This record gives sequence, structure tokens and C-alpha cells, in this order.
Amino acid sequence: MQKVPTKKLVLAALLTAIAVVGSFVSFPILGSKCAPVQHMVNVFCAVLLGRWYGVGAAFTASLLRNIFGLGSILAFPGSMCGALLSGIVYSNTKNIYAAVVAEALGTGIIGGLLAYPFAILFLGQTAGDIAFYAYVVPFLISTVCGSILAGLVVKRFKKFLNLED
Repeated sequence: MQKVPTKKLVLAALLTAIAVVGSFVSFPILGSKCAPVQHMVNVFCAVLLGRWYGVGAAFTASLLRNIFGLGSILAFPGSMCGALLSGIVYSNTKNIYAAVVAEALGTGIIGGLLAYPFAILFLGQTAGDIAFYAYVVPFLISTVCGSILAGLVVKRFKKFLNLED
């Protein structure tokens, strides 16, 4: 057994727990429940653990948030798209600030657009009730807050946790 995968799994679980507990710090904007801590966790996972750990942590946090009534079904497309894009960009550039921008674009734009069919399928919305871009603005507001926070502190955590490349 290797120490790094175990260390990464433990860190992913800890970050997932932080995302779930951080859901208590959320605010409603235009029909979505914005949780900036989730976006901070997405950037942390992208930089410290990689894209697949990030997507796994985002999925698990979204699932737990829904089970505990702390989020909506819209947490899935938003958090997972942001985590994946942030992880892809960071793995290709090794630039934390590029990962922050990728999280914002992945969650705010891609996740916001994917939330539209989720709202129709799972929340009983009809296509005429909401515009296809209705979730982009609230998702962007949430992700920009969390992503900037992550960008400010993730570099220190990377050194502290001995996960430097």
C-alpha cells in the first residue's frame, strides 16, 4: 500500500465534510441555494488532489447535502462541472489562479446551463417558467465568492500538507 493514495482519500473525505458543513453558510438567489464553501472545496480538490478526487468529492458532498436537506438537486451539475473543469485546467497549467477561473466558469456557466434541464426534470419546472440561463447568475455569484476565497488560501495549504509537485 502507498501512503499518498490514503492521504489523498482522507483529505478528500475531510474536504467533502467541510463542503457539507459549509452548506449551513448558504443563501438563496433566484431559486437556487448558493453555497460558496462548495466552490472553495472544488478548487482545493483540484489543486491538492486532482480532477477525479474533486469530482468524487463534489458528487459526495452534493449527495450528502441533498440527503440532509442542505441543498437541492441543482448542487450536482454546478459542483461537479466546476470541480472537473478546475481540475483539468490545474493539471494542465499548474496555475492556481487559472483553476479558480475554471471553477467559476465550470460552475457558473456550464453548471448553470446544465441546471436548467435538472430543474425541469426534477423540480417540476416547465420550460416556459424559466429561461435556460436562469441559474447562471446565481451560480456565478456563489462560485466567485468561494473560488476567490480558495485562491487566497490554497497555496499555503498545499505547502502545509506536503503535496507540492
